Amino acid sequence: NPYFPDQKSVFRDWKAHGYVDMRRALAVSSDVYFYAVGGGYAGQKGLGIEKIEEYVRMFGFGRKTGLEFAQEKDGTIPTPEWKAKQFDGDPWRIGDTYNTAIGQYGFQITPLQAVTATAAIANNGKIVRPTLLRDGNKDRDYMFELPFSTENFKIVQEGMRAGVVEGTAKALDVAGLKVAGKTGTAELGAEKRYVNSWVIGYFPYESPKYAFAVVMERGPVKNLVGSSAVVSQLLNWITIYAPEYAR
Repeated sequence: NPYFPDQKSVFRDWKAHGYVDMRRALAVSSDVYFYAVGGGYAGQKGLGIEKIEEYVRMFGFGRKTGLEFAQEKDGTIPTPEWKAKQFDGDPWRIGDTYNTAIGQYGFQITPLQAVTATAAIANNGKIVRPTLLRDGNKDRDYMFELPFSTENFKIVQEGMRAGVVEGTAKALDVAGLKVAGKTGTAELGAEKRYVNSWVIGYFPYESPKYAFAVVMERGPVKNLVGSSAVVSQLLNWITIYAPEYAR
């Protein structure tokens, strides 16, 4: 503990995963891996809250997507300035960085922001403005391209595919359709008795055409039926009644 050297601060994972790399960490939703990436550990320096904010804003979090006819919210990206305003000048601590690195603490986003970012992962970095219009202007809908390599996106794509094949998004592993996905569980309240269950993803995996983001709000923490189960039903329906979407 950097503030009390005689004490230990323990940030636990949701289960023991052993050693993981980025692909495996995405597949099994390893909290500890992303704690280390975001806030650092021992001699390894983390990104820090400034870089975390910079990168998530690149992917469209914390701002409206521009969808027609929608009353959108900006959302919240936790920062030292945000914390000082919300908590009467309380300073930012390394634990706040750890929690922000896994989308917890004061992090608030919309499903529209999540699906826009997911589409950018699937298409190797193009941020596309969502539209409700059937014949949208493609020049207008294309916003900008993220400054990351195809190789870096491939690592994330492979991790999301592994999440479906053998990880926390296994419910999306349906016959006849290759899907990439990532689950998320946002704890609510001080007692953490309720959660928001999230899942994002895209398909078909080799030639992506469709991205999705589904959230089921405020369910009991011990409830075993989450957003992945809902998407699984949709994907199974597609393979039976609309197989053209699976190609």
